[in-house]
Amino acid sequence: MRLCGWRPWAWCLALCVACWAGVAQAHEFKLDAVMNAFVEVQPGEARLVVRAPLYLFKQARFPVANAQIDVDHAAPALERALAAIQRDITLYENGRPLVASSASGRLSLPSDRSFESYEQAVRHVAEPLEPDAGIYVDQGYVDARITYPIGAAGSEFSIRTTAGPELGDYLKLALRYLPAGAEPRAMVVTSRSGTVALNPSRVRAAATFTGLGITHILGGYDHLMFLLCLVIPLRGWRQILSVITVFTLAHSFTLLGSMFHLAPSGRWFPPFVETVIAASIFYMALENIMGVRLERRVLMTGLFGLVHGFGFSYGLQENFQFAGTHLLVSLLAFNVGVELGQMMVFVVMLPALAVVRRYVLPGRVGLIILSAILADTGWRWMLDRADELWKMPWPQPTAAGLAVLALWVAGALLAAGGLSLLARRLKPVQGSAVPSPERALAD
Repeated sequence: MRLCGWRPWAWCLALCVACWAGVAQAHEFKLDAVMNAFVEVQPGEARLVVRAPLYLFKQARFPVANAQIDVDHAAPALERALAAIQRDITLYENGRPLVASSASGRLSLPSDRSFESYEQAVRHVAEPLEPDAGIYVDQGYVDARITYPIGAAGSEFSIRTTAGPELGDYLKLALRYLPAGAEPRAMVVTSRSGTVALNPSRVRAAATFTGLGITHILGGYDHLMFLLCLVIPLRGWRQILSVITVFTLAHSFTLLGSMFHLAPSGRWFPPFVETVIAASIFYMALENIMGVRLERRVLMTGLFGLVHGFGFSYGLQENFQFAGTHLLVSLLAFNVGVELGQMMVFVVMLPALAVVRRYVLPGRVGLIILSAILADTGWRWMLDRADELWKMPWPQPTAAGLAVLALWVAGALLAAGGLSLLARRLKPVQGSAVPSPERALAD
């Protein structure tokens, strides 16, 4: 009895401690959790110029006097900080880690804005710190310039950061890559990004984005649930392939369009897309219960596929910075990865679904139970996402916005007409009680 009375208080205490820790962490991350860097490549050498928040260098043990860094005696600690930067930020040439030939650095005040351009940053690192500069503990920056000998300016260069692994994606390396004789590029890297190519080859870009496409579809639970809703009632490989082909063409169309900035760009649009994706799950599951006609299923799959394409584009946009100069190759490779991921899903999904429908939930009742579970999940997601959408500011009508809207409406109407024509050529599903997927596999 004493234990039973004690446990609720212990759980309350643990909950309070956890909440306090979460608040403390949230407060800590209000600090500048960004490292700014430039990587310049010139014949014979590469230069890394980087600014990192001072609080990352606890192990450097900067001397302190009256809550301020003792600048006059900070040289040994600054050397340790430079060594930590070289250890935590690694440059690679053709997969080989580069070894620095020289490194110099200094401390900087939080108000300094020298890293707004590469030239200013280089000049600033070379200047000594003012003797009367007051830099408080855990405030300010460590600025460094590190030089690496390289084999050729045309090599493939990569970078990896392992700084602040406990901060995860909160600590970002905002990088500007300055290749010799080419346009500069910007990207954001974290310790979870792994080794990132600064100027990837066409083959490497294709391989990277194919992998990203596979990862995106395998981690997109709403897309997977939609695919499950699509195939639950279908019979025969011809029907399954026709529906999946329509879905592929539809989402590829909007994925390409969004990458060429032909999609709405307001804050309302991503939650709108997520809400419609949840609605697509609910609708397809409900249609499975009420009865399926192949002509209608092909049409709705194509229309919802257009929306899912916008959802795929968000996974691509955040990684498009790593495409280098191979934007079109990376875009196509990402789409190929999505299709490969879908194939992997169906290789597992269809046999598993057949087993469930034959031995666990046989017959029409099993189809209804599975679809009801999916409909309930889709409905809950739709309400949650609609609530987020409702909080977004709605766009004001503009000529450009109306032109984009008219373009997509025309495209949707053309797609609907083409899908209807395609569906008429396919053998429809007879009746509302659609045979189970195990028969589709047997066919």
